[in-house]
Amino acid sequence: MDSKKRSSAEAEGSKERGLVHVWQAGSCSVTPERLPGWGEKTVLQAALGVKHGVLLTEDGAVYSFGTLSWRSEPAEICPSSPILENALVGQYVVTVAAGSFHSGAVTESGVVYMWGENSAGQCAVANQQCVPEPSPVSISDSETSPLIAVRILQLACGEEHTLALSISREIWAWGTGCQLGLMTTTFPVTKPQKVEHLAGRVVLQVACGAFHSLALVQCLPSQDLKPVPERCTQCSQLLITMTDKEDHVIISDSHCCPLGVTLSESQAENQASTAISPSTETLDSQGEVFGNTLVQHDIPAPNKLNVGNVQTTGGDAMSPQLDIIGTMEQSSARNTSSAVNEPAQKLSDHSRRENSENGEKPVPSQPLIGEAIPNLHSPPTTSTSALNSLVVSCASAVGVRVAATYEAGALSLKKVMNFYSTAPCEPGVQAGSSSIGPEGLKDSREEQVKQESMQGKKSSSLVDIREEESEGGSRRLSLPGLLSQVSPRLLRKAARVKTRTVVLTPTYSGEADALLPSLRTEVWTWGKGKEGQLGHGDVLPRLQPLCVKCLDGKEVIHLEAGGYHSLALTAKSQVYSWGSNTFGQLGHSDFPTTVPRLAKVNSENGVWSVAAGQDYSLFLVDTEDFQPGLYYSGRQDPTEGDNLPENHSGTKTPVLLSCSKLGYISRVTAGKDIYLALVDKNIMGYIASLHELAATERRFYSKLSDIKSQILRPLLSLENLGTASTVQLLQEVAGRFSKLCYLIGQHGASLSSFLQGVKEARSLVILKHASLFLDSYTEYCTSITHFLVMGGFQLLAKPAIDFLNKNQELLQDLSEVTDENIQLIEILNTLFFLPTRRLHNYAKVLLKLATCFEVTSPEYQKLQDSSSCYESLALHLGRKRKEAEYTLGFWKTFPGKMTDSLRKPERRLLCESSNRALSLQHAGRFSVNWFILFNDALVHAQFSTHHVFPLATIWAEPLSEEAGAVNGLKITTPEEQFTLISSTPQEKTKWLRAISQAVDQALRGASDHPSYGSGSSVQRQEPPISRSAKYTFYKDPRLKDATYDGRWFSGKPHGRGVLKWPDGKMYSGMFRNGLEDGYGEYRIPNKALNKEDHYVGHWKEGKMCGQGVYSYASGEVFEGCFQDNMRHGHGLLRSGKLTSSSPSMFIGQWVMDKKSGYGVFDDITRGEKYMGMWQDDVCQGNGVVVTQFGLYYEGNFHLNKMMGNGVLLSEDDTIYEGEFSDDWTLSGKGTLTMPNGDYIEGYFSGEWGSGIKITGTYFKPSLYESDKDKPKVFRKLGNLAVPADEKWKAVFDECWHQLGCENPGQGEVWKAWDNIAVALTASRRQHRESPEILSRSQTQTLESLEFIPQHVGAFSVEKYDDIKKYLIKACDTPLHPLGRLVETLVAVYRMTYVGVGANRRLLQEAVKEIKSYLKRIFQLVRFLFPELPEEGSTIPLSAPLPTERKSFCTGKSDSRSESPEPGYVVTSSGLLLPVLLPRLYPPLFMLYALDNDREEDIYWECVLRLNKQPDVALLGFLGVQRKFWPVTLSILGETKKVLPTTKDACFASAVECLQQISTTFTPSDKLKVIQQTFEEISQSVLASLQEDFLWSMDDLFPVFLYVVLRARVRNLGSEVHLIEDLMDPYLQHGEQGIMFTTLKACYYQIQREKLN
Repeated sequence: MDSKKRSSAEAEGSKERGLVHVWQAGSCSVTPERLPGWGEKTVLQAALGVKHGVLLTEDGAVYSFGTLSWRSEPAEICPSSPILENALVGQYVVTVAAGSFHSGAVTESGVVYMWGENSAGQCAVANQQCVPEPSPVSISDSETSPLIAVRILQLACGEEHTLALSISREIWAWGTGCQLGLMTTTFPVTKPQKVEHLAGRVVLQVACGAFHSLALVQCLPSQDLKPVPERCTQCSQLLITMTDKEDHVIISDSHCCPLGVTLSESQAENQASTAISPSTETLDSQGEVFGNTLVQHDIPAPNKLNVGNVQTTGGDAMSPQLDIIGTMEQSSARNTSSAVNEPAQKLSDHSRRENSENGEKPVPSQPLIGEAIPNLHSPPTTSTSALNSLVVSCASAVGVRVAATYEAGALSLKKVMNFYSTAPCEPGVQAGSSSIGPEGLKDSREEQVKQESMQGKKSSSLVDIREEESEGGSRRLSLPGLLSQVSPRLLRKAARVKTRTVVLTPTYSGEADALLPSLRTEVWTWGKGKEGQLGHGDVLPRLQPLCVKCLDGKEVIHLEAGGYHSLALTAKSQVYSWGSNTFGQLGHSDFPTTVPRLAKVNSENGVWSVAAGQDYSLFLVDTEDFQPGLYYSGRQDPTEGDNLPENHSGTKTPVLLSCSKLGYISRVTAGKDIYLALVDKNIMGYIASLHELAATERRFYSKLSDIKSQILRPLLSLENLGTASTVQLLQEVAGRFSKLCYLIGQHGASLSSFLQGVKEARSLVILKHASLFLDSYTEYCTSITHFLVMGGFQLLAKPAIDFLNKNQELLQDLSEVTDENIQLIEILNTLFFLPTRRLHNYAKVLLKLATCFEVTSPEYQKLQDSSSCYESLALHLGRKRKEAEYTLGFWKTFPGKMTDSLRKPERRLLCESSNRALSLQHAGRFSVNWFILFNDALVHAQFSTHHVFPLATIWAEPLSEEAGAVNGLKITTPEEQFTLISSTPQEKTKWLRAISQAVDQALRGASDHPSYGSGSSVQRQEPPISRSAKYTFYKDPRLKDATYDGRWFSGKPHGRGVLKWPDGKMYSGMFRNGLEDGYGEYRIPNKALNKEDHYVGHWKEGKMCGQGVYSYASGEVFEGCFQDNMRHGHGLLRSGKLTSSSPSMFIGQWVMDKKSGYGVFDDITRGEKYMGMWQDDVCQGNGVVVTQFGLYYEGNFHLNKMMGNGVLLSEDDTIYEGEFSDDWTLSGKGTLTMPNGDYIEGYFSGEWGSGIKITGTYFKPSLYESDKDKPKVFRKLGNLAVPADEKWKAVFDECWHQLGCENPGQGEVWKAWDNIAVALTASRRQHRESPEILSRSQTQTLESLEFIPQHVGAFSVEKYDDIKKYLIKACDTPLHPLGRLVETLVAVYRMTYVGVGANRRLLQEAVKEIKSYLKRIFQLVRFLFPELPEEGSTIPLSAPLPTERKSFCTGKSDSRSESPEPGYVVTSSGLLLPVLLPRLYPPLFMLYALDNDREEDIYWECVLRLNKQPDVALLGFLGVQRKFWPVTLSILGETKKVLPTTKDACFASAVECLQQISTTFTPSDKLKVIQQTFEEISQSVLASLQEDFLWSMDDLFPVFLYVVLRARVRNLGSEVHLIEDLMDPYLQHGEQGIMFTTLKACYYQIQREKLN
């Protein structure tokens, strides 16, 4: 903490924090002293070595004190006061560590500095005895290609080694000895190396003893477990062994790898071999004794033997001590586990069941109640041979497991065998029964089996069997012997297979694990182990980290290593200790000490911090007033004068030091001869409140763990707990309880570490991540109230009665209920609701903390807010509990049948009408109407029936007095409306308010969470009339059983929604007043075809109406208009299978689902196209048929057949004109004309193309008749076709309808504009959901179209241009009615004249059709813009005349020489062709090209022939006057002469200009190109003549002819005819008209040119 504090409280407090107090080790009674020469600086952390120490202050500086023999200055070797390490000044140090004779520090940026003794390379410096100043250590990962420096989080130092924990949670080591855990034998290691054995695991903390190392590692998530190899990678022994016993098989996964075991003498090797290959004799008698002692003394039998740990290496080798009298089997060569007097056994969070399935080891939790086992001391002279024989005999009794520890990773025994989950039961025979017969023997065997099969035991950890039993999860791994008798008890157990085994493993939420310390940890140790400090049950050294299996599931959160012993602190505030216990430093006197045992510090309160010195331990314990107490356990110095070292004695049990006057100890550190504590003074109660929060959280966790292991788990394992749903609810309660319990455990651990740090209030987890706690409590409370409502506690009463009666005291103790008379089930109820009480405590402590700050400070505000959050949640959960109890009471009184169907876990009662008078209006005299309001439904119950109305679709409103209903409430539901009459106005208000609030709550949905902020807590007076909800209809005939999900308005679907019927029909789209209305999508499954009909389009009042696309299951697709669910209006039907080219297409008018009116039918399979009138789905009336073989028919049709008068043309211009009786069948009077003009008149009969009978006269017209009269029928073509204005009427009518006119031209203009605006915005809104449909440019077009062009005053050219621009934009988007019209016309036009319709005979029809379009669209435009003059009128020019230019052929000047007088002529083609023609151009031009095919071939041949001439020759040939011949040409700026060989150079600009005629669409654009060509010619001539000049037509024509030839326009004939057909008539006599005539003349001239 920096000294400038944000608030006065902290400012004062900072002086009183981190005070250093020092004790001398070995004397418990001495009061501590202050560190000599140390000032006032706040110390955050201290570390002690053998003779020196290091302090880290809050500003990141490091000080050393004690004997600093490595310093270079003599004065600094024994300084009187701590001296600053100058080399670290400027570096902000975050943590320090001290080994026996060296020190280390880690800076904020993760760099390690080391200094001190370096003889073993422990400072990571090569060839240097000591390092006087802190020097940086470079740690880099060689696996990364550019060497990246590794950032370090934590350091630990031993005597000759150092470990560092990196930010990526890997361990790096340097120094000397096997305690490094590195795969090397060359020491010292001065370059830090990674401990590969733990790579990939998440290491949480490291600790170093003098010559051993510990690491706290996070458990692997179950899916990461690696498959276990069959044999050990190092020594190739089987990892799993199977031993066949008489009545069972023992499977053992214990395997001891001798690697890393240093054996000094041959006999030790023998022993090791003995251990690995045990004899298998059996001693029945020993078995009996075994069984007996087991029962009598509650002493567990060993389950593994390991003899390798007897090392005869010196005088007092810690060889296992044996007591051979009486109970020698129990303790053969190994430690038995202590059964500690604990009031309640705690339970590991990992249930056995899950573990064995996940392949982790199930581990017992701490030992149960039982007598402490007496110390088995015997003289240390037991001979090895005696020992060996003992081992052999015990081995045979127990059924040997190959003794040892087993390398990393866990093993799933599922592979090996099936297992049963056994019920908790008493072990063996009942205590006290001394009859030992065969049954007793069998039982004792079974116990052995049970022990052997404890999966998680290491080579020597023995744990009380009873505890395993009571855990309810012991795995029986005994299989029936291969050929032997199976024990009957085993069979009984096997038969009782548990169907439900509940996993009480918390579902670890990733969020909590990321923010809080993990409790799922393992302890790994390595290094020298001759004092047992590795905890593997032997005294062998280990070169590589090995997991201490018996600490699995113990939730270890912190490790400490002393000189030769180790301590592990758990989340349940207990300490496990192992290693050297010469002076009682382990805190217990149990024997042996090579495996972790519980230290017996203080049975009342938990330990929350520990420290381990050279030969003593310190325990920081919670006390009643939350001020930590310090216990000392270990070496006691002798009194004065008695200085002999061997007389050192130790403490029997930990001793409490008197330190209450010092203040609040936050952390303790131990060295060799001194230990020190960092103390905070309690200013304004701030520190005390923090300690209170932490201590109560830790106690709370212990309590929750007890409830979980002693109440919840036994309850869940009871038989017949009721219905599956109840069991499921109970399991959910258990699951949520476990989750909450785990969170509290994590929080307790995090608070312990918080107290050892800076202690800034704002970084408290319950402040920063309050939602984590609020959510967990809320979830738990929700599940427990659900359980309560469903009568869970009543259902539990019966099956659980025995269990509850037995554990009455325990229950009362845990639930803190003192009253004797309360029923047990009530106590259980209280117990389950216990967690919610904790919220009040949070609120209280946070409030206390807040008072330590100034009211204006942000901390105060934050603490205050959080406090009220926790308090309001506590009250909210209290209300939830009351609601649940009220609901439960109601269900008890409610008639049984209905209860079953209505009772749901999440349903709560709000009010009901038995106690509040509420009746149904107009109800019968004897009817019973009972209304019950739940939090999710309103139920109307009658005698035996009831109806449930979901709240989300209930609308309640009060009726006014005039309506005749006094105190009436009108209730509207989607299918019913009823009126409720209440007895008094107050009742009415109450019910109305209750229903409104319930509906509102149901709509909001978040009823489980209180409103944490103040803003959201305002209750709306009434729920919205328009809302989103889901509902299933039950009686509406059309909608029965259909489910609607979407928007509602006053009881009717209104807005967007989805309606699904049970038979698979589905509508998704807009609704209005309960009916489909607007844009929507509809699917109907077709069971026969196994496909579905699919409609997308517009609806009106529940029926398809308007534009839409209907895809039939048969493969047909209709796109067009609908009315009343029928095809009506213009539409396109593609039929045939769903292939890309469907066999037939119809586009045209429909009336009431039938083709009627004008339509085009393309029969692709027959290769015919019909264009004509229809009636009732058949061709009827005039029509035209063209075929792919070039036949053309126009005439009458009757019932799909050609019947009556008609004209038939074949490809070679043979014509028949006369009567028909069937398709292509001539019958009756007619005339047949040959291509050469010969014709036959008479009677014809027969099918065209297959021989025709003729009775008639043959005529040969005179050869001298004028050519014009030859094809007289061609002039008649089109007379029998449908007139152009009759075509596509439906399309235009639809457009008029969209503008709001019944008939063309009748209607209001303003209304039309309104409709356009509506259409545009509606379409935009519809497309907003799928923006990909609209491009950005289209969106801009739409925006500009929303402005209506306004016109005031006289009509002018500018206004005309405005209209033109508007039309171009409108026709650009199909969302505008005009744009839609144009799009449809283009579609029908292409459909008509593409494919088979590309027949040259249809050219005139096509041209007429375009002219008709223009006329009819112009009518629409004039309706929208009434000020637009009619066709052919002139708009006067408002602007001054443009600069005059000379007219081409006449001498007079004129601005617009094409018009007869100044002005602008309004024509439909001028206005609309630019919009329409570019879209229709391809099919139209194709028809022109086909029609002029022969002419153009002749023309093209001439063009090619004449173009072979050079320019001069061609000019001469065409008769161009010499004066117009260019003499010089400017090519790319150079002037060149025209040579006789020059080609394609003269008049090049004019030629190029004329070639552009093919790139334009409209006649006016093409005429402009011609005009420009003439101008280019005159420019060229003027340039060469250099004088003003007027053309005469005789001069001009040859020059223009030259240009036309050189331009080589391929389809010039088509261009000429298109201009001629579609140009504005008023242009024909103007300048452009004359120019066009010239071009036309050139075209005909070229065809007649003959080269000399």
